[in-house]
Amino acid sequence: QVQLLESGGGLVQAGGSLRLSCTASGRTFSWYAMGWFRQAPGKEREFVGCISWSGGVVNYADSVKGRFIISRDNAKNTVYLQMNSLKPEDTAVYYCAQDLVAYSDYMNPNPFWGQGTQVTVSS
Repeated sequence: QVQLLESGGGLVQAGGSLRLSCTASGRTFSWYAMGWFRQAPGKEREFVGCISWSGGVVNYADSVKGRFIISRDNAKNTVYLQMNSLKPEDTAVYYCAQDLVAYSDYMNPNPFWGQGTQVTVSS
């Protein structure tokens, strides 16, 4: 079955950087778009960004555009989220997701989810 394992979360000061990693298993990683989502306390889960199966299409939420970078290494079955210029409002549990549909440039509904990793940005 599909397993997604996130790592790299932690506590960082505002203005700092973190890099999250998500390693996938269970399916051919390079066939599927990968996404990052986050959920802050008391809020709904929201889209952060996604990268197509080929890596050629990357999309970001407006709130992180210009600060966060998504990349993938198909040889390592891993997707990354480089987070720069972090703000306290970036504090959330960050979730990795793998698309259900192969060869998509975007995330379709109801992807597979990782367990999440906590990111806390102090002011």
